[in-house]
Amino acid sequence: MVDGILAILTVPCLLLMLFGTMVGIVFGAVPGLSATMALALCLPISYKLPSTLSIAFLIALYIGGISGGLISAILLNIPGTPSSVATTFDGSPMAKNGQAGKALGIAMFSSLIGTLVSVVILMFLAPVIARAALKFGPYEYFSVCFFALVLLSVLISESAAKGLTAAVLGLIVSMVGVAPVGSAIRFTFGVKALNLGFQNLPVMVGMFAVADILANSCPRPSLDNAEIIQDYKFRGLGFKFSDLAGQAFNYIRSIVIGISIGVLPGVGGATSNVIAYSVAKQTSKKPEKFGTGCVDGIVASEASNNACIGGAMIPLLTLGIPGDGPTAILLGGLTIAGISPGPLLFQNNASFVYSVYTALILCTIMMFVLELFGMRLFIRILKVPKYYLYPIIMALCTAGIFASNNQIFDVWSVVIFGVIGFLMKRYRFPTSPFILGFLLGGIMETYLIRSLQYSKGDVIGAFAVRPISMFFLSATVIAVAFVTVSRIRKARRQKT
Repeated sequence: MVDGILAILTVPCLLLMLFGTMVGIVFGAVPGLSATMALALCLPISYKLPSTLSIAFLIALYIGGISGGLISAILLNIPGTPSSVATTFDGSPMAKNGQAGKALGIAMFSSLIGTLVSVVILMFLAPVIARAALKFGPYEYFSVCFFALVLLSVLISESAAKGLTAAVLGLIVSMVGVAPVGSAIRFTFGVKALNLGFQNLPVMVGMFAVADILANSCPRPSLDNAEIIQDYKFRGLGFKFSDLAGQAFNYIRSIVIGISIGVLPGVGGATSNVIAYSVAKQTSKKPEKFGTGCVDGIVASEASNNACIGGAMIPLLTLGIPGDGPTAILLGGLTIAGISPGPLLFQNNASFVYSVYTALILCTIMMFVLELFGMRLFIRILKVPKYYLYPIIMALCTAGIFASNNQIFDVWSVVIFGVIGFLMKRYRFPTSPFILGFLLGGIMETYLIRSLQYSKGDVIGAFAVRPISMFFLSATVIAVAFVTVSRIRKARRQKT
């Protein structure tokens, strides 16, 4: 524990986390950018760093990016990230009522509380889950990965078919190159550069950063004329603690919702903030005040979406399965740094785990302090025209990818997957299942082959006689059936 904490408490690491948190807040605050895009863009920067510095930097970007969305959600009525959609419902009306400082202060404080509580729960639950995961074999790991991939595919999109199609495409791309078992060369079509397959970094930067730039560069209603509230009062925390009277249960409920949804692979803060807001409104004695500048709505949205951070880190650290888009890139960062997340991480590299915990707590505090003292600066950054911002990002993407391996093929990979990501967004195919399928493809293939080897080719017997494996496979079928029936009933109600 001491080694892990001291590894973070160094001047270079603290400065890097401070910088990463600041960059993450900016990406979260600017509409069209996101925490996922910040991680994808800055992943090449962490490529040459030591593992502890690399992950601390990426964690700082993650936390800053998730919380930064509240700035534009309140001041512009435009969610900076999908995690801040519900924050606009009451944050913007409160700001327009002349209480922007109060709205910002409550949102920042709720982000602080939600993240800190979720990290504390992560610290207590992760070792327990890790010990249970030690009982996992190739059967169980394949079933868990299959469950995560299918669950993400059917939940992330309005069309389960589109989600599953994206996941299958990701699996196919992961199979390009040398097979993990047997070393057969596949799907290269004679191109020698494909023998080693597509690297994680170019695929993720292309699918997230470049695809978002292309999508946001298309003709759309201009945001330049959006109302920006600059003359707001902001003293101290921006609010009085008496304003939060009676919010204790709202905090607890919203944090529990955030952590519970964060643990589910692929759902994340984009869903939790809306669910927490809806629950808060349904259980309120005065639901009519929601949407008019209600403190309850801001607390529910920001506490839940930031609580997803700790929740999403639980499956990432214990099982090696990302809980959402940003943690999918964190998984890539861990892999690049030579760290293999999973139950053995807590035994073989416990000091690194405590470094992650320490980084999460310190970055959360940095996020709150930076947002508190840098609010007037952030509002100016929101006014930077997109035609200045996007070319700079593209140049940084190209330079960073080329510098990672000094291969022009990686640059072309970024362009190719950027176009693929753009087309998927245009035709409403979710990109997260594609990325998760790409990241988990090699793992799933390896565990499936090992399972078949151990069972001597008996596919049904191999998975049916293992209780944990059978549980996850059954949960997959039940989840798909439940989502399908729910959507059919919803469609019928809309017709009537």
